[in-house]
Amino acid sequence: MDWNQIREIAIAVLLIVGCLMSLAAGVGLLRFPDLLSRMHAATKPQVLGLFCLLAAVALSAGQWVWVPVLALVWVFQLLTAPVSAHMVGRAAYRSKHLKEATLVADDLAQVVKGAQALEDARRYDDALAESDVEPRG
Repeated sequence: MDWNQIREIAIAVLLIVGCLMSLAAGVGLLRFPDLLSRMHAATKPQVLGLFCLLAAVALSAGQWVWVPVLALVWVFQLLTAPVSAHMVGRAAYRSKHLKEATLVADDLAQVVKGAQALEDARRYDDALAESDVEPRG
């Protein structure tokens, strides 16, 4: 067995693993019950699957010039997928588009209550400023 055969086997394994991880992300999107679980399924295996596919492309290209380009693609995906998932998760939490029964721990409850209290106070102050009523207290 020479190095070309070993390289071809490594490429095949990386392609299969990457495709299976992407398939797992797709199945998770269809099967999981709520938005937060689906969001987790869409981001975690997809990033690893993309890494395996990009590693297979780098091995099959056989030139080092492609490695920085492919690494840059993966780093951008690694940076944007968790951030977008975080933003979607917070928006879903604040708009009540999740199943509260599936939460193990609700770490955002106090943060959202505090933000809501500040927003209510701001609206109250704005309403007072627009009217001619003297503020209480």
